[in-house]
Amino acid sequence: VDPQIRMHVAVATSLATIIPTSISSSRAHHKRGAVDFSLARHWGPAIFFGATIGTWLAAQADSASLSAIFAIVASFIALKMILPLENIRLTKAVPKGPLGQLCPGIIGMVSTMMGIGGGAMSVTALTIFNVPIHRAVATSAFFGLLIAVPGTIGFMITGQGNALLPPGSIGFVNVIGFLILSPATFLAAPLGVRIAHALTQRQLSITFGSFLMIVAVRMLYRTFMS
Repeated sequence: VDPQIRMHVAVATSLATIIPTSISSSRAHHKRGAVDFSLARHWGPAIFFGATIGTWLAAQADSASLSAIFAIVASFIALKMILPLENIRLTKAVPKGPLGQLCPGIIGMVSTMMGIGGGAMSVTALTIFNVPIHRAVATSAFFGLLIAVPGTIGFMITGQGNALLPPGSIGFVNVIGFLILSPATFLAAPLGVRIAHALTQRQLSITFGSFLMIVAVRMLYRTFMS
């Protein structure tokens, strides 16, 4: 893939694979009664709107900028998860009013630009707002669908006509990559749910944060050393 659009293709294709993955994961979490649908109704519209805006912003940015955004945001989130800060709470409950809509809107926007389902950001935000981590993880799986659908459609539209696109692409979404990755992620999602519910809150935070930090460091290195 041409370096000029490599990150755009990666982000767009990642969002496309999140659609079946989030459906599978949400169903598995729902069977355990862990998805908070009241919270989903409260945050859902703002996340969807933010994801739509994020798609447009990502289409205007270059690949290096998208990589840097991903790496920097992911690093801060990972540090929060790894360090013993899980008891830090800004509020006793998820806020209402403007803050209650601004926060999920930003999550949707930045997550789309990073090509992630929102779990990294929404789990962090929800735990700060005093939501138990297992419920935060489960509800964030549903948020992934609200981020991935507008993000995928947006990248399909904004990438139309780009001469640098690799074969088998619809806009910035590479169909070949999607077909290779989707079956594996769809089938693996329920296993991930079982593992998540088997871990303690601290174990889940460290596992999640460590994985995110590895990805962030690798991307920072590739972005600033290349």
